[in-house]
Amino acid sequence: MDETLDSPPASPTASNVPEYSVSEISGAVKRTLEGTFGRVRVRGEITELKRYSSGHIYFGLKDEGAKIQAVIWRSAVSKLKLDPENGVEIIASGKISSYPERSNYQLIVDRIEYAGAGALLARIEALRLKLAEEGLFDPARKRAFPLLPEVVGVVSSPQGAVIQDIRTTIARRFPRRIILWPVPVQGQDAARKIAAAIEGFSAMKPGGPIPRPDVLIVARGGGSLEDLMAFNDEAVVRAAANCSIPLISAVGHETDTTLIDFASDRRAPTPTAAAEMAVPSRIELLGDLDQKAARLSGALSRVLGEKRLGLDRATRGIPDLPSMIGAARQRLDDRAERLVLAMPNLLAQARGGLAELAGRVRPALTSLVSARRAEFALVERRLGDPRTLLESRRGALHLAGSQLAGALRHAVQRERGRFDAVAGRVSDAPLRAQLREARARLEGLSARLEGASYQSVLARGFALVLDHSGHPVTQASGVVAGQRLKLRFADGDVGVTSDGKRGPSGQGSLGL
Repeated sequence: MDETLDSPPASPTASNVPEYSVSEISGAVKRTLEGTFGRVRVRGEITELKRYSSGHIYFGLKDEGAKIQAVIWRSAVSKLKLDPENGVEIIASGKISSYPERSNYQLIVDRIEYAGAGALLARIEALRLKLAEEGLFDPARKRAFPLLPEVVGVVSSPQGAVIQDIRTTIARRFPRRIILWPVPVQGQDAARKIAAAIEGFSAMKPGGPIPRPDVLIVARGGGSLEDLMAFNDEAVVRAAANCSIPLISAVGHETDTTLIDFASDRRAPTPTAAAEMAVPSRIELLGDLDQKAARLSGALSRVLGEKRLGLDRATRGIPDLPSMIGAARQRLDDRAERLVLAMPNLLAQARGGLAELAGRVRPALTSLVSARRAEFALVERRLGDPRTLLESRRGALHLAGSQLAGALRHAVQRERGRFDAVAGRVSDAPLRAQLREARARLEGLSARLEGASYQSVLARGFALVLDHSGHPVTQASGVVAGQRLKLRFADGDVGVTSDGKRGPSGQGSLGL
C-alpha cells in the first residue's frame, strides 16, 4: 500500500527532495507494513525471551540469515497453547507492525505452535530420556492400589464428557465419593495448574476437612499433539511421579501417549477405563464372595464329614463303659460284703487255734507227769528208801511242773499276742485301707478281664458260632450242609442249620 505525504510549502532555497518529520516517516512506515503484509505466519527459533511484570512477553525469532523482534501482549498470553521458551522452533501467527519510538519493526503475535510434529516429538523424546535417566519411570516406584477406595480424586476439566463418564462409571460399578479439582486441560497455563492440582491432592492430610483421596485420576479427552502438550510438561510429569497417592493417567484416546503415562502408576486408554481400574465392580465382588463362600462351606462340610466318620469308628471301637462300670461296682460290693463277713471267721479261726493249742498242751503235761511218776517208782524200788527218794523226786517233779507251767503261760501269751495282732489288723481303719487296695486291684483286673472277654465283642454286634459240642467254629470250610450250629449273641443263643452254600467271599449261608 502506497502512502501519499502532504508536500510542505516550497522554500526559495530548498531542493527538490521533500522534507518530512520523524513522526511522519515512522507513521508512514507503520501504515505501509501493516497494510502490505496484513496477517502472517513466521517460522523461527525463539531467542532472547523476556517476561515483564506487565504480563507482556518479548522475544526474537531468528533463522540462519535474519532475526525479527516479536511481542505477545498480555491479553493473548492466556490464549496460547504452549509456553514459549528459548531455543524452541515455532510458527508464530500475527501481524507485522513497527515501534516508532525506536524505529524498528516487530511481529505482534497472538498464536504460537511448534514448527511441525517432528520437532515437537523430538522435544518430547528428549524430555522423556532425561526423566528416565533420573529414575522417574522406574517400575519400582509404582504404588499398589486399594481394593475398594473410599474417595476418588479427579484432576480434569469441569466441563465436557470426561468427568461425566467417570461419574457414571463409578456409580454403575460401586458408588464412591468423587472429589474434582477443576483445571484447564490445554493452553499455556494448563500445565502449571495440573501440576498444582496433583501436588495439592498429594499434600492433603488424612482426617482433614476435605477427605484425602485413596486413588487419583488425571484425565482429559482426545485431541491433537499440541492439545495434549500440557501432559508432556516436565512439571506435570514430576508432580505425577512424586505423588503419594496411587495415580491413574487417562489422557487422550487409546493411541495417544504422553509423558504422564510413564510416570503414573497405571495408564488407562480412556477416562471410562480409568474409572473401572479405580473402583471394582460390586456385582463381580458379590459373585466372587458367593463363590468363595460356597467353596468354604463345601470344604467345611467335607472336613466335618471326615471327622464325624472317624468319631463313629472310634465310638464303635470303645467298649460299653457304663456296663463295665456297673459290673465292676457289683463285684466291688460283693467283695466288700465278703470281706466284712471274713472278720468274724478270722476271729473264730484264731480262737480255734488257741483251743487246739491248749488241748495239745494238756496231754503233753499229763504224759510228762506219768513219765516222772514211773521214773520215781523205779528209783524208789532201786533205792529202797522211799521217803528220801520220794522227797527228791517230789522236788524234781515240782521243778518240772513249774517249768511246764511257765512254758504253758508263755505259749498262751504268744497265742494271745498273735490273736491281738490279727484282731488289730482287722480293725476299722486298716479294714478300709484294705478295702480300697482290694477295690483298686479289682478294678484293674476287671478292666483286663473285660478287654480279653469276648462278651464285649458280642455286645458290639458280633456273634460266636458253636457246633453241637459247644466248640467254636472258626472256618467256613469246616461246615457241611444240614449241620446244626448255635449262634451265641450277647443276650442269648439261637439255633441255626447250614445250607452248605457259599457266598462271593467263600462263606456259607445259614438258615434259622
